[in-house]
Amino acid sequence: MYELISLTNKTYYINSPSKVGLFKINDKEIYLIDSGNDKDAARKIDKHIKENNWTLKGIINTHSNADHVGGNKMLQARHDCEIISTSMENSFTKHPVLEPSFLYGGYPFKAIRNKFIMAEASNPTSDIETAGIIGLSYIKLPGHFFDMIGIITDDKVAFLGDSLFSEEIINKYHIFFIYDIKAYIETLNMLDGLEADIYVPSHCEPTKNIKSLIKANRNKIEEIVNHILLFCENPRLFEDILQHIFSVYSLKMDANQYILVGSTLRSYLSYMSDENLLTYEFSGSKMYWKKI
Repeated sequence: MYELISLTNKTYYINSPSKVGLFKINDKEIYLIDSGNDKDAARKIDKHIKENNWTLKGIINTHSNADHVGGNKMLQARHDCEIISTSMENSFTKHPVLEPSFLYGGYPFKAIRNKFIMAEASNPTSDIETAGIIGLSYIKLPGHFFDMIGIITDDKVAFLGDSLFSEEIINKYHIFFIYDIKAYIETLNMLDGLEADIYVPSHCEPTKNIKSLIKANRNKIEEIVNHILLFCENPRLFEDILQHIFSVYSLKMDANQYILVGSTLRSYLSYMSDENLLTYEFSGSKMYWKKI
């Protein structure tokens, strides 16, 4: 783990739980694409930088989830480097309490103010729209988080953030985090036509073909929608739907899973309401969801 692996003569990735991209803009200067999940990851990444006598110019964050920005603070402190993403993702990076707050829907209790949900704050320096880094371009990848992006190198390597999950993750966890279901599906459709020589989703092995990954992610979304529809033949409370999904997939409940799966499930309900698949009603001061 944390090996530096070459993809081309100037594009690399660091093999970590959330893969970190590395792009050489010249023989001495590099940009990272994401920074790992914490300061321990940052130390291991920094070891590669020092061993190769590179200068870290900046970190481009695909989005602000803790496992993608957790190394920002230490690396920025050591290298005085730029931190770049979209304006909205930069806000979460600068104020990481926003993530558990929005997931929970209120002030987050102590158990969910942990490093897996809330990274240490770092200082974004610019927005990707105005960064103008030679050799790198970006694409919008909405759906998984508020304003996620992918990074495309000029040697045709596409770093895709959390726009795709591996079949192993899908089969183990089933309901992976999505903020906007419709946007996620539209991103899958866009990725179907994206041309690159190598694709690097953060939680998959690099691959030359993402067709099967796109299909697996799309199929799981459709499967979950169908589970919800079948369960909501009769009016159901949100907590009952959540319990049902955990039971169907034999998931284990804890504080992190409650907010992550719970938030994602609310996104499914919103999507299905907007698509006229579900309706809702209030009775006895309770909100019920029902199939149309």
